[in-house]
Amino acid sequence: MRGIHDMGGLQAGPVERVEHDYQLWEKRVDALMVLLSRKRRFTVDELRKGIESLPGDAYDRLSYYERWISSITSALIHRGTISIEELRGKLADIERRPDGPRIDKP
Repeated sequence: MRGIHDMGGLQAGPVERVEHDYQLWEKRVDALMVLLSRKRRFTVDELRKGIESLPGDAYDRLSYYERWISSITSALIHRGTISIEELRGKLADIERRPDGPRIDKP
């Protein structure tokens, strides 16, 4: 069975061949992936597996770097590097900040 990510041989329309400026949060996700992989907290294969195993609706809905952060999070939880409770706690801390979450994503 073909995964949602496997577009080989399918009609998908033209490829947009333009560069764009990366948003700060995208740069941070990229840096996080580089640092964690260098520290051997997960592998690029785990990153790819996590992205490719996203449900079809999530894969279609998420942007490139949103897929990355979803996969990174799953890998870190799976390896026991972080727990779901720790992640929930940190997200709750961010929500309680006086200026709210600091996300520079539109």
